[in-house]
Amino acid sequence: MELLLHYVWKHKLFPLKELRTTDGHLVEVIDPGLHNTNAGPDFFNSKIKINGTLWVGNVEIHDRASDWYLHHHDKDERYDNVILHVCGSIDAQAKNFRGDYLPQMQLDIPENVLLHYRELLSTDKYPPCYKIIPSLTRLMVHSWMSALQTERLEQKTAAIQHRVEQCNGSWENGYFVTLARNYGFGINGDAFEEWALNLPLHDVDHHRDNLFQIEAIFMGQAGLLDLKAIPERYQQEALDEGYFSKLRNEYLYLAHKFSLKPMDYKLWKFLRLRPQNFPHIRISQLANLYFQRKAGLSQLLECTTVKDTKEVLKTSVTPYWSTHYTFGSCSEMNEKSISPFSLNLLMINTAIPMLFAYGRHKMDEKLCDRAFDFLEELKAENNYIVRMWQQVGLAVENAGDSQALIQLKNEYCNKKECLRCRIGYEYLKKS
Repeated sequence: MELLLHYVWKHKLFPLKELRTTDGHLVEVIDPGLHNTNAGPDFFNSKIKINGTLWVGNVEIHDRASDWYLHHHDKDERYDNVILHVCGSIDAQAKNFRGDYLPQMQLDIPENVLLHYRELLSTDKYPPCYKIIPSLTRLMVHSWMSALQTERLEQKTAAIQHRVEQCNGSWENGYFVTLARNYGFGINGDAFEEWALNLPLHDVDHHRDNLFQIEAIFMGQAGLLDLKAIPERYQQEALDEGYFSKLRNEYLYLAHKFSLKPMDYKLWKFLRLRPQNFPHIRISQLANLYFQRKAGLSQLLECTTVKDTKEVLKTSVTPYWSTHYTFGSCSEMNEKSISPFSLNLLMINTAIPMLFAYGRHKMDEKLCDRAFDFLEELKAENNYIVRMWQQVGLAVENAGDSQALIQLKNEYCNKKECLRCRIGYEYLKKS
């Protein structure tokens, strides 16, 4: 309940009665202070009148006054400038490092706030704040969605920066790893990232003009040129066709030349996966994209419109895969191009975060603005999260909105972080 006390203090959601210290002095909160989420007192630079005298300093909040000693604040000089100890219940006096007794005040959480908080934590109907959504102002919703959008891009930026570090500071390679991860479209995302990190792109570049050799390295490093990676019922047919053997022989030569080691093919998932998302198809598309010199960050940065960016990301499979989904398994003739739906997801999860991340890295506001412009131009995602929010009254107009709502669900609703959510704030303060 201490978190709720923090919240009530921060937003001044006080009960409708005078606030007084334990020794009866009137308390007037001029400014609750700056909430500190790191070590030290809970609120900095608070301005409080106690019995008519203005005090400026820090405020510490606990469920019980005795928690002051439980957390050893009496032995910590950082708490010597605490001007008020706010507690849910007073069961002890609090003394600081200097030996001075602190003014203490019991803060009762208003009944309506406590009731609404319990509703948010216990309501099964999702989202728990659904009752208040139709009454939210357009301005409030817009500002919160904008903040969530930025928060999600910053989260993706951190992941991209980590990949760049894994690529020894190469943003070009970091971009390819990010692109590859999103070719996994969720289910095989981790496997694709591991595969891309295992690709020696500087060696592949020596054979950049040979699509067959690129595909051999790409398939081989994925472990898919191991005969055991092919289901037994297709193994003989794969050998008879010849393409598998040619790729494998080429890979063995290149693996010896560059000291390559493939990943474990067992990391790839096929269960409940549509054939067009099989790793063979996605890797062939990436090989073609790489061969066409459209898989680099420099090509992405040259795109100034959504149309241009989609054109750069657009690709299809190599000839063999137009009639196969796995080695030895024939299918109807289909060039298996990246679908408009998949292109939209690649824009949202790869191109836009990379523009934003690289813009931050280079301190180039134009790239960051381009990322936000693209989000506004793209269609909203159509998934169960977005549909859920639409059903309770939130309008979803573009990809920026859908990304914001995904962030809201994943980082706030799922984690019951209602006290950090602006919709949660509106719900708590309602009468």
